[in-house]
Amino acid sequence: MTSYHAGELAVQARAGVQTEAARLTKIIGASISQTAQDFLLTQRLAIASTIDCNGSIWASLLVGKPGFVQVLTEQMVQIQVLPIPGDPLLENLSHYDDIGVLVIDLATRRRLRINGKAIQSDDRINVRTEQVYFNCPQYIQTRSLVAQSDRRAIPKVQSYTALTQAQQQWITQADTFFIASFHPQSGADASHRGGYPGFVRVLNTTALVFPDYAGNNMFNTLGNISQYSQIGLLFVDFAVGRTLQLTGTANIIWDVERIAKFVGAERLIEFQIDRVLETTDATTLRWKFAEYSPYNPR
Repeated sequence: MTSYHAGELAVQARAGVQTEAARLTKIIGASISQTAQDFLLTQRLAIASTIDCNGSIWASLLVGKPGFVQVLTEQMVQIQVLPIPGDPLLENLSHYDDIGVLVIDLATRRRLRINGKAIQSDDRINVRTEQVYFNCPQYIQTRSLVAQSDRRAIPKVQSYTALTQAQQQWITQADTFFIASFHPQSGADASHRGGYPGFVRVLNTTALVFPDYAGNNMFNTLGNISQYSQIGLLFVDFAVGRTLQLTGTANIIWDVERIAKFVGAERLIEFQIDRVLETTDATTLRWKFAEYSPYNPR
């Protein structure tokens, strides 16, 4: 029995990687291995994917003390921090309990995906795991955690229906963003995308396009998009603690001429924006850039 849903299988077939993808099913499990437990003990950064009452997908930033994502049992983790006020995550979980969590260590380029069902309680979120697996380190730019302030400024959230000029510039200068997606069969998922600044292009105030580089051939995100077009993007200004959350719809571009305009791209994703949330002082943590991933296409 395959661990992939129909959307993932369709994209794998179009990309011609069915055999490679089939071999990877063994890395996906519902239980949390000892290696994953050890990894979580030191982590401070996670991204959560959730669905709002209208079916839109959001990617949310979660940060905490080392080990704030704590293992309770082999199939239960507890996130011991809540999102900032104004973030849609908690409201979303009151409608749909699907959640995807990406725990990522920018300093070591390690990342762990934890997908399952959420149970919210007071100042924590329990997640009953359904899919747990490590991803490869490709396209992760290394950053070191350099500061944390004990004095937290009050986050300020502003909502938009289109990108401002400053937000467009932020996006075109970004080397990293996070992507949230969903499929009715496999649930919510959060993943990472990276490249040299400029790899995400702004088409207009409500549209972006970005490349899909060679990856692990599982096509979790693209498989979700192929059958459920709503996604969420999260851009983090690591130096000052700002976030930019976008929700909208995505389309996979297979057109050879368009793809050729992006170095190293194997496909493109075109994204139409429905709503934008910009949050200042989203986190007290600060990261310093170290180096680009050696996998970034030149």
